[in-house]
Amino acid sequence: MPSNDLTMDDIWQNDFSLLMEQLGDGNNINSPEVGTTPKELIYTENKLKLYRYLPLGVKQKKTPLLITYALVNRPYIVDLEPDRSLVLRLLEHGHPIYLIDWGYPDSSDCFTNLNDYINGLMHRCVQHTKRNANTQKVNLLGICQGGVFSLCYAALKPKQIRQLITLVTPVDFHSESNLLSLWANGIQHTALTNNAGNIPSHLISQLFKTLKPFQLNREKYRQLSHVVSKKRHLDTFLRMEKWLSDGPDLAGAAASEFMESFYQNNGLLNNQLFIGKEKVLLEKINCPVLNLYATKDHIVPPTSAQALRKHIKPSLYTKHLLHGGHIGAFTSLKTQRDLINTLNTWLK
Repeated sequence: MPSNDLTMDDIWQNDFSLLMEQLGDGNNINSPEVGTTPKELIYTENKLKLYRYLPLGVKQKKTPLLITYALVNRPYIVDLEPDRSLVLRLLEHGHPIYLIDWGYPDSSDCFTNLNDYINGLMHRCVQHTKRNANTQKVNLLGICQGGVFSLCYAALKPKQIRQLITLVTPVDFHSESNLLSLWANGIQHTALTNNAGNIPSHLISQLFKTLKPFQLNREKYRQLSHVVSKKRHLDTFLRMEKWLSDGPDLAGAAASEFMESFYQNNGLLNNQLFIGKEKVLLEKINCPVLNLYATKDHIVPPTSAQALRKHIKPSLYTKHLLHGGHIGAFTSLKTQRDLINTLNTWLK
């Protein structure tokens, strides 16, 4: 006699079919917009764009906050939708917000290296932010690889930064349970480049999926009846799917240099990192530093982020643990209030 119990395969197939039915009805759904908080373009160079978000009708803080994200994904994750917008929450507290968008590299960018990004593009964004905000220094918020760039920049050009925030940022690239490091140590980066001399986005996307293959491939399509039951839930799902599939290619020279200098040689932690001809010493950072890391981060394990404490003067260093994953640390509704309260309290 057949069992009435549904197997995991049955549940997955039913939920996935339900999603496909919703997506297949062109009259029922439109692709939701991302990054809708009003902003203006204040500087552009090659593929890079620097944006200033328009202030809200609240008292404004004096020092601008410049956000820099990773090269791997698109920065609109910090403004995914109004309810989950890190940018909008900060604007509500009167922080002047600026954002670096690295753009989509092509074959003409294959020789762009880390020095070009950090001492070149990033430095000019800092200067334009200061000029636009009429200040002598900026506050810098770096997320993931953008946090690594921010650490390097603050160490190389300490006079430019008033306060530094690192969010889910790796420092020890050989830390315990660092799956990404294990993968990077076992591959020749030249094998990843395409005919344009860059690393294709689809390879990077597949790499991140292999770190949590079940959760990031099949598990997320289970119990989708909850997702499609309300339009706002479905819109959030579709926005995140858009972001996950919208990764840019990585400039070949910078990607190869990052993999070798950070993941393979652990140069940032060991004081053996050079950007251009300058040695990066985290001890040279002389501004207050807030280090935020996440309990369930499978890309940047807490032990990797916590290593920053050894390199910053105790009087300048503050840490805060967020309960969530790598992206959920700043997009989750559960975590967002804690994150914003911490940022708003710490930023002066």
